[in-house]
Amino acid sequence: MKIAVVGLGLIGGSFCKAIKAYTNHICLGVGRDINSKSVQMALHDDAIDKAIIPEELGEADLSIICLHPQGIIRFIKENQQYFRPGSIVIDAGGVKESIVSEVDDLLKERGVIFIGCHPMAGREFSGYAYSLPDLYKGASIIFTPSEYVPEEAKKTVEQLARDLKFGRVVYTTPQEHDKTIAFTSQLAHVVSNAYIKSPTTRNESGFSAGSFKDLTRVAKLNEDMWTELFLMNQDALLYEIDTIIHSLQEYRDALASRDEDGLRGLLRDGRILKEWSLAHSVQE
Repeated sequence: MKIAVVGLGLIGGSFCKAIKAYTNHICLGVGRDINSKSVQMALHDDAIDKAIIPEELGEADLSIICLHPQGIIRFIKENQQYFRPGSIVIDAGGVKESIVSEVDDLLKERGVIFIGCHPMAGREFSGYAYSLPDLYKGASIIFTPSEYVPEEAKKTVEQLARDLKFGRVVYTTPQEHDKTIAFTSQLAHVVSNAYIKSPTTRNESGFSAGSFKDLTRVAKLNEDMWTELFLMNQDALLYEIDTIIHSLQEYRDALASRDEDGLRGLLRDGRILKEWSLAHSVQE
């Protein structure tokens, strides 16, 4: 199978390296242009077999679009005529409903099969230089196929995911994806980014250990990409932010009133939920 990867940053570069490391598929790299730095680095690393331009996407049996969400929509709209009818297109965007609603019918009309996709992996760094062949090892990958997508196409992308060492394949709807990802990913980035803004951060050296590092790891983010993601999932993320504000207010009220039993109860409830979450994850 010939696989085209559009966008050779952290995610796209890691797809290329994993394809070359773990499969016999031919990997085609699509960057800003054939002479772009990321494309040349990928050729030098043998992460891609060939560099192509968008007009040559008809060579690919499967295309993976690894751009920021708005970039995914824009690229597909501007280059829809180059995908070969019968081929499969997946994206790697962190929101799904906005992307699927814009491009699904568009490609369907051209006989191209689109499957929304979200690889649940990343690093605090961006760019091809930080891409890894094992970035996806053990990670989840989420697919949001429309009803018209043939079973054979779903089997193709699922097998590729397993070949690339993803640990779990999840199928859901674009709406359910965005609702859940607002909690599991987007809220975590908001909280981490807000937490690090305490004035006390300037005094943390020598006083911090695992807790501080864990909670601030994703504060080091790409603000352009995350602004897009947050605004494209506005309602779901607002709900989660409002929910955590309500919870924090409960802790604050208990502390301010020196409500020992109330505070202990809040902490107990959080511990029990975490224990349930861990047990649930192990069972799955």
